[in-house]
Amino acid sequence: MELSGVVRRWRWGLLAGAYLLFLLLGAAVLMALEGPPEEALRRDLRAARARLLHRHRACLSAPQLDHLLERLVAAGSYGVSGLGNISGNDENWEFTSALFFTASVLTTTGYGHTVPLSDGGKIFCVLYSLLGIPMTLLFVGCLLRHLLPIVSDRPIQYLHTRLNFSLAHISLVYVVGLGLATVGLFILIPAVCFWALEHNWSFLESIYFCFISLSTIGLGDYVPKGSSQAPLHELYELSITCYLLVGLLAMLRVSRDSIQAAGSPCFHSLLWPCS
Repeated sequence: MELSGVVRRWRWGLLAGAYLLFLLLGAAVLMALEGPPEEALRRDLRAARARLLHRHRACLSAPQLDHLLERLVAAGSYGVSGLGNISGNDENWEFTSALFFTASVLTTTGYGHTVPLSDGGKIFCVLYSLLGIPMTLLFVGCLLRHLLPIVSDRPIQYLHTRLNFSLAHISLVYVVGLGLATVGLFILIPAVCFWALEHNWSFLESIYFCFISLSTIGLGDYVPKGSSQAPLHELYELSITCYLLVGLLAMLRVSRDSIQAAGSPCFHSLLWPCS
């Protein structure tokens, strides 16, 4: 009994150490990949600032320029652009934009491109999230428990009874097929759409946005803008809101089925038949 307890503690220690090493590895790789581009961008910005001050040194001082840039950066953190070519249809708080914001909050995606400006808006956002996030988790859990098994449990049982295939093989094929279908329907196809509609996005950036969104990471470095025309812009934002909600359900379904399949005795017997 004591020996099994020691072994169990060693396993937990090894698991914690492996996870810590995984974190350190991720940090080291990102530092190596992102450090040089960041430094190059800093040099470019310093050079551009120096050229601008030199060109307009008669009417523009360094403190004035720094003050303007600070205001522009502060406005950008609230989702307000200081560029002169921004149209009036790019408001952050018309209805579809507000709906997109609430969906990103309740799904904990939180892009950060738009945030409340007023104290009342910040207080409401806190209270709304305290109530809405548990409601969203409950709603998603109910859907996964009662509705979505129709597309998973029944096909597996049907193939098992009609074709006399083993549950282990059927579960493996089902999980792989569902994963590939989810990647195709909610990552690749939407990425092609974003690639076509967002003129300054590459295909890789579109895939990156889809994955970051549906995994609820929501870094906020890429946020779709779409058309600046009012009807198309509102329809675009509404479509993205629906995509986030449905895609999140699909990702959760795949994650749940993968975990269940990996932990099933049938799946273990398929991988290790002699154990």
